Amino acid sequence: MKPSKHHDIELLPDESVDDFMNGGLRLIQSRTGYRFSIDAILLSEFVAVKKGDVVVDLGTGCGIMPLMLLSKRQISHAFGLEIQPGLACQTARNAALNGFSDRMSVIIGDIRNPPLSPLCADVVICNPPYRRKESGRINPDRERAIARHEILASLDDILTTTKRIIRPGGRLAMIYPADRLTDLMMKLRRSGLEPKRLRIVYPGMQSDAKLALIEASVGGKPGLKILPPLVDQGEYSIGGRT
Repeated sequence: MKPSKHHDIELLPDESVDDFMNGGLRLIQSRTGYRFSIDAILLSEFVAVKKGDVVVDLGTGCGIMPLMLLSKRQISHAFGLEIQPGLACQTARNAALNGFSDRMSVIIGDIRNPPLSPLCADVVICNPPYRRKESGRINPDRERAIARHEILASLDDILTTTKRIIRPGGRLAMIYPADRLTDLMMKLRRSGLEPKRLRIVYPGMQSDAKLALIEASVGGKPGLKILPPLVDQGEYSIGGRT
C-alpha cells in the first residue's frame, strides 16, 4: 500500500493527522502505535521558558512538546531527540506540517549517548518512561513499551545527559509518577540540579496524587515553590485527552 499525502506531507498507511489546540497544531500520529498523552501537554504548559531559549526534548516521540512551545512561546530553537526512527520521522514531518522546520531540529539518537554538543541547551524537557524495566507487564507494541518502561533509558541516564548538555543556570522540567517523587528529588540534588518548582497532579478531589510536575535548575539555591494542585487534567479535563 502506497503512502498517502496530506498537503504534500507523506502519510504512512497506519498514520492519521489530528487537529489540536483548536486547529492551531496538526499532528501526524500512528493510529494503533504510540500516541502522545495528556502528560506531555501538562508538562508543556508547566515548563518555564524565556525569550530566545534553546530547548532540548529528550525522547520527543511525535514532537508534541517542542511544537507546543514553538507555537505558544518565544523560544529560539527546539531540538527533539528520539531513538526510534519511525517516531523521529513523524516529528520531522510534524515540524514541516506546522511550519517550524526552520526552528525545530530532529535528532535520532540514544539518551544515554546523544549526538548533542555540551552546554547546548537553556532548558531540557522530558516526559520519561514511568515504570522500572522489571515492573509490570511490558506492552507488546515496541513503541509503547519504550515509552512506558525504562527499557532504553533510566532516570539516571536522563539526569546524566541533562547535566552534560544544559548550560549554567539552565532548567530541567519533567513529569514523573508521584510515588517515585522521593527518588527523583534525591537524584536531582545529587546531580547538581536543585528542585525549584513543584506541582502535584490529582485524578480527582478524593484521590491520591498520580503525577508530579517538577522543575530544577543547575546550581540553584535551596528553596522549593509548591504550586497549587492540578486536579484531573486542568483545562484539558473535558475532551482534552488525545
